[in-house]
Amino acid sequence: MRIEQLTVRLRARSDWEAVELGMALVRQHAGAVWKPWLWLTLPVFALLNLGAWWIDQFWLAMLLMWWLKPAFDRIPLYVISRAVFGSAPGTRETLRAQRHWGLRTLPHLLTWRRFSPVRSLYMPIDLLEGVQGDRLRQRRGVLGGQAYGTAILLTWICLLFQAVLVMGGVVAVVMYLPQDLLPDSMQTAFRMVAIEWPAWLKLAWNALAWAAISVVEPFYVGAGFGLYLNRRTQIEAWDLEIVFRKLRARLAAVAPMLLAAVLWAGAGGIAEAQERHGAPPATTTPQAEAPAKPTPPTLPIVFGDQRVDDRAFREAADEAYRDPLLDRTRTQASWERRDTAEEDIEDPLDGDKAWLSGFGNVLAFIGEWGLWLVVGVLVLALLATARYWWPWMRGIRGPRMQPPDAPQSDALVLPEALPDDIATAARALWREGRPRHALGLLYRASVESMSQRADIALPPGATEAECLRASRRMPQAEDRHAFARIVRTWQYAAYAERLPGEDEFDALVGELQRRYGWAS
Repeated sequence: MRIEQLTVRLRARSDWEAVELGMALVRQHAGAVWKPWLWLTLPVFALLNLGAWWIDQFWLAMLLMWWLKPAFDRIPLYVISRAVFGSAPGTRETLRAQRHWGLRTLPHLLTWRRFSPVRSLYMPIDLLEGVQGDRLRQRRGVLGGQAYGTAILLTWICLLFQAVLVMGGVVAVVMYLPQDLLPDSMQTAFRMVAIEWPAWLKLAWNALAWAAISVVEPFYVGAGFGLYLNRRTQIEAWDLEIVFRKLRARLAAVAPMLLAAVLWAGAGGIAEAQERHGAPPATTTPQAEAPAKPTPPTLPIVFGDQRVDDRAFREAADEAYRDPLLDRTRTQASWERRDTAEEDIEDPLDGDKAWLSGFGNVLAFIGEWGLWLVVGVLVLALLATARYWWPWMRGIRGPRMQPPDAPQSDALVLPEALPDDIATAARALWREGRPRHALGLLYRASVESMSQRADIALPPGATEAECLRASRRMPQAEDRHAFARIVRTWQYAAYAERLPGEDEFDALVGELQRRYGWAS
């Protein structure tokens, strides 16, 4: 690895500083990361959703997009792993590399390593170092180290960010709805979700999830790559190696000049020594001449005949080395006679020791088998009381009987055609003790009268909210007020079981008959 070409400043960082370093690399090379990401993931998303629409299983498309994230993660890792050395690849180069780069480890990443919580930290080892087998396990164990917990926390944080983006997209749609239409729109949305999602809503949900993954996933890969770089810097001392390489380059630049200076200084010193001792200057002789005489020893020349005898010094040094105080370790062995008389003395506490040993054995048995004894007692207790709780568990106990005076509500069935005298028919139903039928008849007649006056055709099964919105087209405000009153009274009776009083019912019938011109 050409660490001298790194474009980042290497130093021993904390784990979260390393995470920020990786995310900064992704931000710096955002165009080189997201362009090939969109070129690859967008066609895959379209094909998967087209197949899911064909079989009417949109959830399968989203599941496959989520499952293929390790294959897509090769794009940001390929870009930043080369951009950190100063050579950011282009879009075509990155897409062309996906056909062969990392294919050997891709089946592993899509099977048993798919649920690894530290996938962002281990992917650079799998794809960049290219080791396999025991060597790969050793590299994972070494590079994981103290960054393992940070990598797990990083995975959960990125998953939460994806969920927040999806929920934020849903809330953004709600924020731009008109305030007066918000309650009706929320009711319609909840009704669609509870009954059956239409195809366009499933596709929109898949697109929102894909967009959230596309935003967060490159940062997730970049953060893992930052942790990987930091761990290698800590273990292999890349920062020191870079300093030494730079120092070597600087020394290599001045080495010829330094060597020339040393040779010049050495030649000058030799010539000065020859002049001082009267030696003739060195001259070049042809090879054919006779060999030169042997050079005399230089010690007599330097020190003369007054040389010191070093025999006494050598003897003193040898004596000092033989001194035992200078030896760091010393082994001493000795023999000692065993006294067998003490072994024959009988210990008076042997009986107490035997009792304590037995008590300890009992405690050890309880500690080893106590949990199984508790489980056995619980099983026996459950078997002994099975006749009480087994019928309740299987649901064979009969349903609770309703009290005899419980009111029985009859089904609300209205005639196909409205009667000629609506007010009289509604009052008759009220007197017969069927108030919900009476209010239902008034509500149905009011809806028909409203649709005639507003000149609008309501779809079958229109809700109360849809009818209220349609009633806003009636020209007179008194008609709209009367319709809103019957809708509110009907909703209270149908959903909250709050019936109006008899006087209030008569006033409501009179107002509706007067406003809508019902015949009497």
